[in-house]
Amino acid sequence: MGDQKESLRKITHTLAVKNEEISNFACTLKQSLDNLEANSNRVHEDLDSEFNALHSVLDELKENMTTRIKQERASRTYELQSQLSACSKALESSEELLELANQTLCSSETDGFTQAAKDIKDSVTMAPAFRLSLKAKASDNMSHLMVDFSQEREMLQGIKFLPVPATPEIQLSECQVCDNTVAVVWTLPEVDTKIDHYILEHRRTNHEGPPRIREDYPWMVVEGIRELEHTLTGLRFDTRYITFRVRACNKAVAGEFSEPVTLETHAFNFKLDGGSSHQNLKVEDLSVEWDSTGGKVQEIRKEKNRPTNSPMHSPARTALMSPKRAPSARPGRDRFTAESYTVLADTIIDAGQHYWEVRFDKESKAFAVGVALRSLGRFDQLGKSGASWCIHLNNWLQQSLTAKHNNKARTLDCSIPARIGVYCNYEEGVLSFFDAKTKQLMHTFKTKFQQPVIPAFMVWNGTFSVVTGLQVPSVVQSGQRKNSGTSSSNASLT
Repeated sequence: MGDQKESLRKITHTLAVKNEEISNFACTLKQSLDNLEANSNRVHEDLDSEFNALHSVLDELKENMTTRIKQERASRTYELQSQLSACSKALESSEELLELANQTLCSSETDGFTQAAKDIKDSVTMAPAFRLSLKAKASDNMSHLMVDFSQEREMLQGIKFLPVPATPEIQLSECQVCDNTVAVVWTLPEVDTKIDHYILEHRRTNHEGPPRIREDYPWMVVEGIRELEHTLTGLRFDTRYITFRVRACNKAVAGEFSEPVTLETHAFNFKLDGGSSHQNLKVEDLSVEWDSTGGKVQEIRKEKNRPTNSPMHSPARTALMSPKRAPSARPGRDRFTAESYTVLADTIIDAGQHYWEVRFDKESKAFAVGVALRSLGRFDQLGKSGASWCIHLNNWLQQSLTAKHNNKARTLDCSIPARIGVYCNYEEGVLSFFDAKTKQLMHTFKTKFQQPVIPAFMVWNGTFSVVTGLQVPSVVQSGQRKNSGTSSSNASLT
């Protein structure tokens, strides 16, 4: 009995599920019918509108051409009638002179003949008939206003519904990734004058190859593109790749998406290691705020989900920058304490070139940005030992900006920017600081890193936030190549 009930329950559940599926499908069909009715009405209205517009153009064209014919006829009629009237008057005058001359010849009087003949001669000389042009001023030929609409009729007979636009093809070899900007270029199989615009979609991903059914990030849409290329600027590259696809649209319909193309986006990404920061610092991913009470309360939320204890995963692994050494696992470090108001990144640098930026409060009592070795002591302040290099802003008593390393300082003769860019070339042992807006070089350390380094920050009575996911700017790279091999004026600090 129990087995039968269980079997019946399963049948009941299956029927309920099937009924729900059918009900949902029926709702979908009803919605499709409603959509069909609405869409049919819309395209019918569009068809009427287009034909009315076409009729309007033809009617206007016919009216203009008819007016031209009427004007031409009126002008020529006036010219010909004027000539005809002049001919009539000249003929009348000539007939009168002819009658007078015949009468004079037939007259038997001899006394006045000589004078009469002279008068007739003078009248003939001045007669309109001899001053009248016998060439028509206007032609009766109107063939220059004839029309032949055979080609236009063929074109009108070729009117049809708009075709679906062809599928574009993204030209991978012409696409460029540089300075957190991506230029995407595509082509069409053939010219299509009916295309109104293109829609470009892009999606971040950490997986190479075609898009998967389930991705961590949604498609982002760029509409209204009129050209066969588009440049996306101001991107933050916080994944290894970006996938692109594009489709063409005419007035009525959008075509199929192109085959997706995945472009690699090398960039340096990290977060701040709140687990080892000074107790007076409130750390929130990439932002830090000074907390004078020292009672920092925050969740240890993402650290537990990291693949290794901070700061142990390397961009050399994830960005494929040909690492020569991989960091060995070790337990998380102790918090910074005393006057070392320091926080480190959670990602080490052990290979390659990297760049990041930091915005900071210029009114902070003290602020520093740079890199440090993993062995930096929990009591060590940035720049006061051989384990760290930094630029230091001091607003205590008077404002100063200095480059610090191994407890040596050099005052920098430059204005304090709103945002500082940091460039690190691990193999070359170069650490440079820039005005992030103008890319003006502020200072360069030249050294030889004996072990991996970590982005490091310090703030006292202030705030700052870090911008990651940035590529090394091309102007920075070209400047470093230009300055390579030259002597450094900052050698005393390295």
